[in-house]
Amino acid sequence: MKTHGEIEAAICDGIIRFEQEYMGRGPKDIHTYLISDLIVVRLRGVLTVAEQQLVTSLPAEKGRDLIKQVRTHLIETARPVMAPMIEHIVGVKVVSVHHDISTSTGEEVILFSLEKAPAFRESRR
Repeated sequence: MKTHGEIEAAICDGIIRFEQEYMGRGPKDIHTYLISDLIVVRLRGVLTVAEQQLVTSLPAEKGRDLIKQVRTHLIETARPVMAPMIEHIVGVKVVSVHHDISTSTGEEVILFSLEKAPAFRESRR
C-alpha cells in the first residue's frame, strides 16, 4: 500500500506522461493534492507557443474561449485514458473529471472526483 505522498507523486508522473503524449510537452511545474475523495492536479506553464500566440493575436475573449474549448475537449476525449490511470494508482473508481485553464497565467487544474477516499498507509517519520 502506498503512502499519501507516494500516491500524489505517482499521479504527477502519470499526468506528466499524459501531457507529453497528448499535448506534445509537459508542464513546467505540477502538484497533486489528495483531499479525501478528491484529487486536484495543478499544472503551471502548460500553454504551448501556438496557444500563447492565439491569446495575444485574437481579441481577449475569443482567444481565451478557443483555447479553453480545445483543452476541455482534449481532456474529455482523453478521459478513457486518464481515469483508468488514476484508478490504477489509487485503487478507487473515478466518478467524474473536471478541468479549467487560465490563458493569462498558463495554469491548468484537473479535478478527479472519486467513489470514495482511497486507503493509504501512514509514512514513517
